[in-house]
Amino acid sequence: MSATSYDVIIIGSGPGGYVTAIRAAQLGMKTAIVEREHLGGICLNWGCIPTKALLRSAEILDHANHAKDYGLTLEGKMTADVKDVVKRSRGVSARLNGGIGFLMKKNKIDVIWGEAKLTKPGEIVVGKPSKPAVEPQHPAPKGTKGEGTYTAKHIIVATGARPRALPGIEPDGKLIWTYFEAMKPDTLPKSIVVMGSGAIGIEFASFYRSMGTEVTVVEVMSQVMPVEDPEISAIARKALEKRGIKILTEAKVAKVDKAANSITAHVETKDGKTQTISADRLISAVGVQGNIEGLGLEELGVKTDRGCVVIDGYGKTNVPGVYAIGDVAGPPMLAHKAEHEGVVCIEKIAGLPNVHAMDKGKIPGCTYCNPQVASVGLTEAKAKEQGREVRVGRYSFNANGKAIALGEDNGMIKTIFDKKTGELLGAHMVGTEVTELIQGFVVAMNLETTEEELMHTIFPHPTLSEMMKESVLDAYGRVLNA
Repeated sequence: MSATSYDVIIIGSGPGGYVTAIRAAQLGMKTAIVEREHLGGICLNWGCIPTKALLRSAEILDHANHAKDYGLTLEGKMTADVKDVVKRSRGVSARLNGGIGFLMKKNKIDVIWGEAKLTKPGEIVVGKPSKPAVEPQHPAPKGTKGEGTYTAKHIIVATGARPRALPGIEPDGKLIWTYFEAMKPDTLPKSIVVMGSGAIGIEFASFYRSMGTEVTVVEVMSQVMPVEDPEISAIARKALEKRGIKILTEAKVAKVDKAANSITAHVETKDGKTQTISADRLISAVGVQGNIEGLGLEELGVKTDRGCVVIDGYGKTNVPGVYAIGDVAGPPMLAHKAEHEGVVCIEKIAGLPNVHAMDKGKIPGCTYCNPQVASVGLTEAKAKEQGREVRVGRYSFNANGKAIALGEDNGMIKTIFDKKTGELLGAHMVGTEVTELIQGFVVAMNLETTEEELMHTIFPHPTLSEMMKESVLDAYGRVLNA
C-alpha cells in the first residue's frame, strides 16, 4: 500500500471523525483523517467544550453573588472580567486540541491538512481551504500531510454543521452574532436578543444573564426548548424568568434594523402585533445545517435531503464506498451521537459480528443552562400519540435532602413507563446536575430495564440520584419521600 493509499479516510476531525479514526486504527486499518481548520472540530473548539467553560465561570459567579444564602460573606458584589473568562474558555479548547493531535500520533493515524473533495469513489483530492479558519489559532500539527491525491476503499464524510442563517437576518460578525462571536466577545454587551431557544440559544441566554446582561429570548414555538417535555420546559422557563431573562414564545424576529453599535429587532407575536426590542447585539441561534457543499457529493450522485447526507443505519450512502456520520448525516446533531454513529459505521465496515444500527430513541439530550435540562426517549405526549397507555412518575427537587443541602431545590424528574409492560419509555429532568444524572436512565433503557428492576436498585443516600428512583416509585403509587 502506497503512502497516499489507505483502508479508510475520514473527512473531518470533530468528535465523530476522530473517534472513528481511532476505532479504525484499533481494528488494524491504515487510517487517515483530513482537517482544514482545527483538530476536534466545532464541538471541541467552538461548541460543547468552550461553552461549558464559559458556563462554569457563570456558575461560579452566580454562587459568589449568592454567598449569603450559604452563610458566607464576601466583600462587595463579584464581577466578571469577560476577557479573562473568554481567555480561560479558549485555553480549555487549546489544551484539548493538542490532546487530539496526541491521540492521532499515538494511534498512528495520518493527519492530512487541507480541504478534501471526492473526485470519484475511493479517491479524494486535498487542496488549500476555500475559506480562512474562524480563528487561526491551531496550526497544522507536525508531521501532517498536505495537498495531493489520496485513495481509500472507504471514505467517511464527517464534516459537521454550521449555524443556519435566516434570510434578511444574516449574521455579520459585529451586531448579529452566531455562536462563534457570542463565545468570544471583546466587551460585555449590556443587552442582547437571542433568536431561538434550543440548546445553543438558551445556554447563551443563561451565560449572558449571569454576566449581568439584559437578555430577551424570542422563540417561534409555543415553549422554550421545544423538543423537551412541556412540563419540564415550563419549569425551566419559570426559573429562567426568575433570573431576569425575558422570554417571548409564539413570536418571531421579522427584521432587524442596525445602528452603529446596536440593533432593533422587530418581533411579530401570535396575535399579529409587532413590537420592537432594542439591544446591543442579537444572537442568531435558529439551528444548524450540514456542511455538504464543495465535497463533490453532488457530482458523485450522493443523495442528500434538506442539507444533510442520506444514510442507512450504518452510515452507508447510496454510493458504494462513501459513508457519512455525525451532524452532516442529519439530526439529532449531537457530539455523542456522532461518536457512536462513527463507531457503528467503522465496525460494520470491518465486518465485526453483532453490529447494531444506532437507536435514535435512546440518545440523551442535554442543555447546560441554569437550571440544567436533560432527557432521553419519548415525552408523555409522544408516547400517547403512539397509542401507548402510560404511567407517569414525578419527583420534585424540593423533597430531596441533597438538593436542599446544596441550595438547589428547584427542579423535577419525570419518568414515563408503558403501563402494560413496565418498559421505561422516557425520562425528563430539570435542575442542578441533571446532565450528569440522565445517563442512569439511558443505561436502563439500553438494557431494557423494567420498573420493577429500577425499584429494586439501591441508590446511595444522600444523593440527587435518589430522585430518579423516587420518580419511578411515584409512577406506581409507591413514592416514599413525598
